[in-house]
Amino acid sequence: KTTIIQLILRFYDPSSGRITLDGVDLREVARDVFRRSVALVPQDPVIFAASARENIRFGRPDATDAEIVIAAKAAAADTFISELPDGYDSYLGERGVMLSGGQKQRIAIARAILRDAPVLLLDEATSALDAESERAVQAAVDKLSADRTTLIVAHRLATVKKADRIVVMEAGQIIDTGTHDELVSKGGLYARLARLQFTDGMAAE
Repeated sequence: KTTIIQLILRFYDPSSGRITLDGVDLREVARDVFRRSVALVPQDPVIFAASARENIRFGRPDATDAEIVIAAKAAAADTFISELPDGYDSYLGERGVMLSGGQKQRIAIARAILRDAPVLLLDEATSALDAESERAVQAAVDKLSADRTTLIVAHRLATVKKADRIVVMEAGQIIDTGTHDELVSKGGLYARLARLQFTDGMAAE
């Protein structure tokens, strides 16, 4: 999964084949131009030693304070930010030591919402969260994913169940593709994981 994300971000180019966006080979696009079209929410989000406001504004430096609040609300982050000692001006500490894992993720999602890029990469965005934080982050991710190309890397199938296309990988190889329902009906690796992760009556709708 790391290789896929790095290839899409053009940390390096494929030795064979090509990656295209709207039919254009990424190697034909300047890296800085392409990266302005991408927003990334990583598994371990980068939180700067700055205020909550400045951490979100990193997604788009020219954003107004009002736009930052709108993004935070969409990311389910406004409530906990407002409860910090100085609200949006609260210092978050080195690597966000003042925040929980779920709060860091929501800051990162607010940053991505503010960036409003046409391509969104989500790299295990909910993997380290408790159940309550995961629900809040997943709701924010659902809003963020609408109306844009979204690539989600996840082991938790609830994160990808609604995807238009799921690519199943094992040992670095693509072994199957399809929708959730199609993959479950095939009875392969995905179906086995689904049985393990979705108990009766608890599968996400």
